[in-house]
Amino acid sequence: MSLIDILGYVGALIIGIVLGLIGGGGSILTVPLMVYLLGFNPVVATAYSLFVVGSSSIIGVFQKHRKQLVDFKTGFAFSFPSFLAVYISRRYFLPLIPESLFEVNGLVLTKNMAIMIFFAIVMFFASISMIKGRKEIETPITKQSYYKTFIQGLVIGTITGLIGAGGGFLYVPALVLWAGLPMKKAVGTSLVIIAINSLIGFLGDVHHSEMHWGFLLTFSLITIIGILIGGYYSKYVSNKKLKKSFGWFIMIMAIYIIIKEII
Repeated sequence: MSLIDILGYVGALIIGIVLGLIGGGGSILTVPLMVYLLGFNPVVATAYSLFVVGSSSIIGVFQKHRKQLVDFKTGFAFSFPSFLAVYISRRYFLPLIPESLFEVNGLVLTKNMAIMIFFAIVMFFASISMIKGRKEIETPITKQSYYKTFIQGLVIGTITGLIGAGGGFLYVPALVLWAGLPMKKAVGTSLVIIAINSLIGFLGDVHHSEMHWGFLLTFSLITIIGILIGGYYSKYVSNKKLKKSFGWFIMIMAIYIIIKEII
């Protein structure tokens, strides 16, 4: 095992601990870790990230369910359009994107660059969500029409499929506004959607990508161990302050990725 592999597994443990401590956000580091440290192609990295995100979200579902903070019926209803979009984007849309998109002043925007820049933009907005913190959203008197929810699910699912991240900061507000769920239950329910979407989206890559199952399963297992460790110690630290600090770190990472890809 090389030094890079060891550092990668240490990174997996850190990602898991962050997930366990603050209840989300850590998985957004999986793609940069796999691309810039382990040297994976962004398409492969986003596929692997979906598997890691899906596996870790299942653990999160069990943790939240024990606290009665999961609405499975709502989660399954919302996940239907989302997993369709995730699977289609991974199975059909992503392979159709040309390797070279366009050229501006000598700078060629490649498929890999576009994926990482888009990923960084989503990271940036996720960091803002972490820094500001989740505020209680006033729930509507009546639930919105399901066709609107279906469209929302398609949009969020497509974003999730392209970047290989969970998208919890997008799903939680949608669950509060559509289903009228309390914020804490929306957070738990979003994990159901993320788990289903990520694992089904990953299946879309199995058809056209070679999977290094030994590495992937080991990485995911170490991440889950990190989640359990982080979950145990979460009662001893300030979730709010930790999440805000991590949000600033994510923002710096997003800016770094954009600069690195462009320059």
